[in-house]
Amino acid sequence: MKLTFLGANHEVTGSCTLLEAAGQRYLIDCGMEQGKDVYENQPFPVAPGEIDGVLVTHAHIDHTGQLPLLVRNGFRGRIYATKPTTQLCSIMLRDSAHIQEFEAEWKNRKAKRAGAEPVEPMYTVQDAEAAMQLFRGMEYNTKIELAPGLVIRFIDVGHLLGSSSIEIWVTESGTTTKLVFSGDIGNQHQPIIKDPTTIRDADYVFMESTYGDRSHGPRPDYVGELSRILQRTFDRGGNVVIPSFAVGRTQELLYFIREIKKEGLVTGHGNFPVYIDSPLAIEATRIFKDTDPDCFDEDTRALLAQGIDPIQFPGLQVSVTSDESRMINADRVPKVIISASGMCEAGRIRHHLKHNLWRPECTILFVGYQAVGTLGRTLIDGAVNVKLFGETIDVQAEICQLTGLSGHADREGLLAWVNAFSPKPKRVFVIHGEDEVENIFAQTLTEQGFTACAPYNGEQWAIGAEGAVCLQEGSRVRLEHKPSEGASRAATVFQRLVSAGKRLLRVIEHNEGGANKDLAKFADQINALCDKWDR
Repeated sequence: MKLTFLGANHEVTGSCTLLEAAGQRYLIDCGMEQGKDVYENQPFPVAPGEIDGVLVTHAHIDHTGQLPLLVRNGFRGRIYATKPTTQLCSIMLRDSAHIQEFEAEWKNRKAKRAGAEPVEPMYTVQDAEAAMQLFRGMEYNTKIELAPGLVIRFIDVGHLLGSSSIEIWVTESGTTTKLVFSGDIGNQHQPIIKDPTTIRDADYVFMESTYGDRSHGPRPDYVGELSRILQRTFDRGGNVVIPSFAVGRTQELLYFIREIKKEGLVTGHGNFPVYIDSPLAIEATRIFKDTDPDCFDEDTRALLAQGIDPIQFPGLQVSVTSDESRMINADRVPKVIISASGMCEAGRIRHHLKHNLWRPECTILFVGYQAVGTLGRTLIDGAVNVKLFGETIDVQAEICQLTGLSGHADREGLLAWVNAFSPKPKRVFVIHGEDEVENIFAQTLTEQGFTACAPYNGEQWAIGAEGAVCLQEGSRVRLEHKPSEGASRAATVFQRLVSAGKRLLRVIEHNEGGANKDLAKFADQINALCDKWDR
């Protein structure tokens, strides 16, 4: 069998791995890049029409966001996911497509005035709907034969409603090899959903490393900390604006706010209003309410058994239309505004930032991971002004983070998950982490007796009777020979430069004679890497 690493390698978005085994070609996830650092994006090494299927770990766009593009380009196989993931994808992919269409329309209005070439959306709502026709909703803990010699099973991994690790049994030449793709491994003791389920055996493991270099620390008092932020902001007469992932994080916040209101932990402001200003989050909340209670943790099931809706409370309001969204900021009553996207890269949250960032009485509260290059990360890193809709906005609001509130396991959680394998896997491939974090976590695993490596996008590995063999020259040197820090950094930059160059050449060749919005972007990224290499 052969594996090609196509995305989320030395980066945390765009998850995608190609498995070629038992005469089949399957993608594990097909995610969208988020943020500006996309120089390692790799084209598919096979035509989409030649891919037999896709296995989806969970519904987040960085794991599913390119599925409509795959379908648009000729994919007609099946997409396997758990039933809750399938339900969530039905709204998330349509929402992503709507954003693609809206942004293309907006850019084309500007381009027409400037005499520039028009752009096309990455994909349309019609493409997203076509992708949904290919989904097959599966149960947890049930083996499924995809083809002779290829069997899979979804295991609850506690990251998001419906999220899973995927076990894959590959039988070739009479020998069975077991692979495990972790998906995003959930944090312990999250509200609403269950803790991650561990897996006991595997030959090869492919695991995420988002927080592989740090600990979340002692479990914070989320309700208490959120109460204090609300109290001091409302006392100033400001709004608390929360950029939140529409699926998962928004529902957790509603869970905490219900508790805050029930216990009367914010005083002097009556029944303060809470707005969900995201059609996607509203639909996702509906799906949470309609989901089989067996998907939830014991505390949530206990509330449901008492007839208590754990994410509903007085003062909760939803805004569906654009007019309803605009009216939120016209009202000066202190309030909570929960809006998407969670990294502030698109959607209504950018309008709320425009209206609230410059107001010192307001608070912008981040409650999730912010990838490098996103507007959310820029604000957390201390930007004094940002540009929104062509206008420069001073950052006067208080910028806060609800620390420890993460859907991802920290270093200790990741190690607990991988150490559940007995015996140790033959090799652990470390993926889905920022550049140095992957190297650090791979080294941590090595020190604990694992054979581990952190592949780069575009790398190919063969797995057979002789074990795992890297088919791309140079990758072993980076990890197993342990070069000096300076040499390692230089090798990293060089690998990225080569990857970016190859990608640019493919884009140019594919679009010879036509305009392509990607060309300038990749050229800028290569120039930046060249400057870094020169230094």
